[in-house]
Amino acid sequence: MKRIPPFTRRGFLQAGLGLAAGLVVPQYIPGSALGKDNAVAPSNRITLAGIGINHRGSYVLNYMLPQPDVRFLAVADVRADRRQAVKGRIDQLYSNTDCDTYRDFRELLERKDIDAVFIATGDRWHATASVYAAKAGKDVYSEKPCCITIGQCKILADVMRRYNRVFQAGTQRRSVDNFRFAVELARSGKLGKIHTVHASIYHLNLRRDWLPAQPVPDKEVVDWDLWLGPAPWRPYNEAYIMGDWRAQEDFDSGAKLHDWGAHTVDLCQWAVNGDTTIPVRYEADGGTVYAQYADGVKLVMRPDGWMGLGDCPVRFEGDEGWVETGDTGRVALSPESLRSELRSSGNFGGIAPGAHVRNFFDCVKTREQPVCNADVAGQTHVACHAAALSWILKRKLTIDPDRREFHGDDEANRLRSRAVREPWRIG
Repeated sequence: MKRIPPFTRRGFLQAGLGLAAGLVVPQYIPGSALGKDNAVAPSNRITLAGIGINHRGSYVLNYMLPQPDVRFLAVADVRADRRQAVKGRIDQLYSNTDCDTYRDFRELLERKDIDAVFIATGDRWHATASVYAAKAGKDVYSEKPCCITIGQCKILADVMRRYNRVFQAGTQRRSVDNFRFAVELARSGKLGKIHTVHASIYHLNLRRDWLPAQPVPDKEVVDWDLWLGPAPWRPYNEAYIMGDWRAQEDFDSGAKLHDWGAHTVDLCQWAVNGDTTIPVRYEADGGTVYAQYADGVKLVMRPDGWMGLGDCPVRFEGDEGWVETGDTGRVALSPESLRSELRSSGNFGGIAPGAHVRNFFDCVKTREQPVCNADVAGQTHVACHAAALSWILKRKLTIDPDRREFHGDDEANRLRSRAVREPWRIG
């Protein structure tokens, strides 16, 4: 009887490759496909797509694309020039023509080969697109403001939890060293008991005007109806799609307070261990909004009076010292003896989101919560909305931080949500 040779892995592979007549057997498998030479094997890559990528989105994409375990597959945008610009950039990066483009982001979300999406649309779209993405099984990195109403904040957090999605708000200063240092100093007790935290905001502005109507372009050039999305209808004007939607009540989060407040109020919340709560009282005085937590700590949201340390400054004051920092990376503090706490010369420099996007991609793999997840971002956004409403309504507001309801103010409570055009209702 003929002896049967031992069953080996090599023999199995050779036998399998020869099963079909005429099957072409590859001579080699590229090392990159196996993860050799520091390449990431396809099975370990995160496949990424973009929705609404323009100026800010392109900047953040600069830090996403070099990540070795990320592969960008597709872009959706209502503007043909934007989606073609992103495609050109991606195709050049990968030396192919594989980046797909979509006018309607819902078609992009139908793809099963996309793990995560980067949303950098205008404010009106952030929460809606994020919810659609989560329900489609995608993890989400969304630019701020993540929600344009208090009601959206709860919906967003609930959906991310229900569908077990990873969500990161684009408030990257939580991952920037000088801001982290200032927060750690406040939380360490080395400033004494913190009594006041200061968050920089833009000069507040609210517009309700309509720009003159212009002829509507072909929807393959600019899909005006889809650009409006959940926002109320109004006539087309090119200035809107070029950026003149900011401060418009229908498109903006609330008097522009979120533009910097989403970053700086977030840092103040973190500094006072407030990630699970918000201030309970709000009162506007001119362009400044004064808020107070239930424990008496004050939060001051102000556009002026800073030390020239760069954009988005924050300041934390305790009964034994203070610290202030901004986007230049420089840190001012008192007493001067605290300078020994600095891990460098005191000039960290830069506001690059690299560490922040890396935190997101790591969490996509581990399924842990990122530093600015939907719950954390939601608390900050509610505080910003309450502050903006105090300024808009020109009166003091008191809110229940758990129920997110204003005490004895029906008008303020009605303004916690907005009417939404069909079919874009998310909750």
